Amino acid sequence: MQMHLLAVGTRMPGWVTTGFQEYAKRLPRESELVLREIAPGKRGKNADLARIREEEGERLLASLSRDDHVIALEVGGKAWSTPELASQMRGWMNNGRRVTLLVGGPEGLSDACRARAAELWSLSPLTLPHPIVRVVVAEQLYRAWSLLNNHPYHR
Repeated sequence: MQMHLLAVGTRMPGWVTTGFQEYAKRLPRESELVLREIAPGKRGKNADLARIREEEGERLLASLSRDDHVIALEVGGKAWSTPELASQMRGWMNNGRRVTLLVGGPEGLSDACRARAAELWSLSPLTLPHPIVRVVVAEQLYRAWSLLNNHPYHR
């Protein structure tokens, strides 16, 4: 099973790239996690933020394959414990489809992105900075994989 993390935003600080790569490289080839960055909309003083969110959503959706199992990262989504995430991951592996996780820009995901998602996942009731979400997702996926494979990291 290949997992894609589609995230709005480019030019992340070095610590974000390093943190994401640290956990992504720990995953084995059969559970590969690939980051695909989506260009953000141009925000300015009088920017139409709703329009920008919709345009970013269109770019996210255009990057999906028709058969992708899509999970949207949303504050209002379901919060999973580590064992629950591991169970979800087992289901994704058995499904055989590519799993694609969507992370929106500062204004969140468009309605169309949420509608396309099979699941809505909340990392926390807190609003997290989007760069941090990349690192947390990679770490949590690695932790869930570790649990499924009796690797000591999950403890």
